[in-house]
Amino acid sequence: MRKRGTTARRGASATYREVIGLTGPLLPVMSFLARLPTATIQFGSLLLVARTSGSLTAAGLTGGALALGQVACGPLVGRLADRRGQRAVVLVFCLANALAIAGLVAGALAGLPTPALAVLGASAGATVPQIGPMARARLVALSRRAGARESTVGAALSFEGTLDEISFVLGPALVGLAAVTAHPGYALGGAAVLVAVCGTGFALHRTGAVPTTEQQRRSARGPASQERHATPAPTCMPRAVHPLRAALALQGAMFGACQAGITALTERLGQPDQAGLVYAAMGVMSAVAGLSMAALPTRLGLTSRWRAATAAAFALSLPLLWTDGLPALYATVTVLGVAYAPHLITVFGLTERVVPPARLAEAMAVATSALVGGQALGVAGTGRLAESYGPAAAFGAASLAAALACLIALTARPESYTGRAAESHRHARVPEQPPSPSR
Repeated sequence: MRKRGTTARRGASATYREVIGLTGPLLPVMSFLARLPTATIQFGSLLLVARTSGSLTAAGLTGGALALGQVACGPLVGRLADRRGQRAVVLVFCLANALAIAGLVAGALAGLPTPALAVLGASAGATVPQIGPMARARLVALSRRAGARESTVGAALSFEGTLDEISFVLGPALVGLAAVTAHPGYALGGAAVLVAVCGTGFALHRTGAVPTTEQQRRSARGPASQERHATPAPTCMPRAVHPLRAALALQGAMFGACQAGITALTERLGQPDQAGLVYAAMGVMSAVAGLSMAALPTRLGLTSRWRAATAAAFALSLPLLWTDGLPALYATVTVLGVAYAPHLITVFGLTERVVPPARLAEAMAVATSALVGGQALGVAGTGRLAESYGPAAAFGAASLAAALACLIALTARPESYTGRAAESHRHARVPEQPPSPSR
């Protein structure tokens, strides 16, 4: 038994080395640092506006506008990257996002009225360069182009999911540290620098010049062919992708409700500073579970993994309803983290299988927007519940969201499309150097 576990760990390590070998070690570092601002600005904007204005209402409106801007414009950024390539799109949005974040900090310090701060917050959200979705799409495309095994593609998604988890744990922690020791404006200023410098590095990396599937299709057809094929090969999103997006929105709502419940319970216990550490405990366990996904046998299908992850999330969330002490909260939330990243990684894996290759970056951005939107709505909606009826009400909403996600996973059958999608992926490949037209 021990030998089998050691073999699985060695196999997972070899698979991750294969994943990093596709890009080199520099790109994961740049992509992680470039996506850290996304995890920083949401919480940072709340603390910044709350401190400079003294109004929680103004802080909530600014943070909500930021989330709304990200949810609304994220898919558009992904679509632009599919059409124009990642390099130019990421460069433009990194610069715009850095300027927007700097503008939000300046506006808050200048004491601008709430509507103006909300506009600045929406601008900061709308210009997020979507580094996480871009990195996923780039790594998956490189894996497919190299003819990698399915286990390698799965490991690539696990790796990216883990980087997301770590960033979303570290980002709020850094903001909280800056707020306690100095001022939340420093955290947002650092976020602006990171997105400008590391986002530019991510865009200019040699893998950023790899053409997207849609660009390859266009280059493989001459001008005359493009005229004859004014309508390109079908790239409509299949219906199977909608349950996956709904599941991600519900996962975001579950996490947002847990945030509200954890905040309310730690305040009730007289230890509000512990809330960030509780989030971190859940995030660390989630990251460990995400990395372990590469060791799962490939014979365990993605749909089966999806159902297992949603069932585990529902079952493990139920003890929160009866949690009334800090040690029990730590234990329950940490165990709950086991289901979070596996669900995220599996749904992204199913999304990659189902959607047309030419719209992969857009699909990843939409999926991320669904997660962010669900989380924002979850925090906003259950915050009032927690204030009026106590932490158990917020935790009950989290369990309800998990139950609905489990119901979707049990009734949807996206993997029935993946065989056809994989086949179309193979046929959709076009040569790097198209043959010259005959004279």
